[in-house]
Amino acid sequence: MAHTDHQTMRRVLRREIAGTIGLLTDEHDFRAMRRYRSFTFDDHATYLKQVEAVLKARAAQGTHTTLALFDPDDYAAYCAEAGLDPEAPTSRTRFTAELAATGPTIPYDGQPLATLVPALVDEAVRQATWEYATTLLSRLGPCPTCGEDIGRAAFTRASELLVRILDTAPPGDRHLVCSVSGPPDTLVSVLHNDQDSDGGIHLDEAEVLEFTSVLALGLATRSPGGLVLRTSAPDTADRVYGWRLRGGGLEALTASEVFDAYCTDIESGDLISPESGVDYSEPPDLGDEDAAPGHPH
Repeated sequence: MAHTDHQTMRRVLRREIAGTIGLLTDEHDFRAMRRYRSFTFDDHATYLKQVEAVLKARAAQGTHTTLALFDPDDYAAYCAEAGLDPEAPTSRTRFTAELAATGPTIPYDGQPLATLVPALVDEAVRQATWEYATTLLSRLGPCPTCGEDIGRAAFTRASELLVRILDTAPPGDRHLVCSVSGPPDTLVSVLHNDQDSDGGIHLDEAEVLEFTSVLALGLATRSPGGLVLRTSAPDTADRVYGWRLRGGGLEALTASEVFDAYCTDIESGDLISPESGVDYSEPPDLGDEDAAPGHPH
């Protein structure tokens, strides 16, 4: 009887142990890991099927699992720095545990891997964009005139503008895209929020931080860029409008400018056919300060 009780308790404890699986999301990373003899998978498709089988088995046992993005280059650097043998499976386990604490992760809730993989990649890109924008903001330092931290002031300004944009947007689901051009890279951030039947909006905190940081960087550095908002609601044409970043603030785009921006491929510059049932318009007034310059520097 005591033996059975101990087995039951261990089963309960196993269900309460959260686990993380480091996932090789693409063929390139998978091939990089094959240089290790202890990594025994031969092809990426079979590897993904086996991962999915493990996820389903753990879920059936009531065990919570998260997925983390496993980068072979980061793994090799981690092993070199920590003095670990990259061939040892325990080294991969330690690296995955580190990813769970510091890297982007998403929970497994029964979704197919075909859905989870792009979501995990998006999460990794979002975190990298946020970290990059935050680093650049922190390097701006204090204003030479008044001593105020330029990056912090720009972030506050960007937060206020985002609140105003959401407050003045038409009812419905909102999809915002902010792009900031400038050396060395163009940064693009996406923020999506759904509206429930009571009019409440639901925002992802990580998305808000990344979006605000990218907008703040554009404001602080006065880089070329823009912000476009698309709203969708039942029985109503989608509405699209936006602003360009100018002089440390936002300047409203005309309806024709929004149409041109939305119907041009960003990569090639080629024209894209406009969608039917979409209203390209001028944005609502954000208030007297909507085009005001940012922090003087």
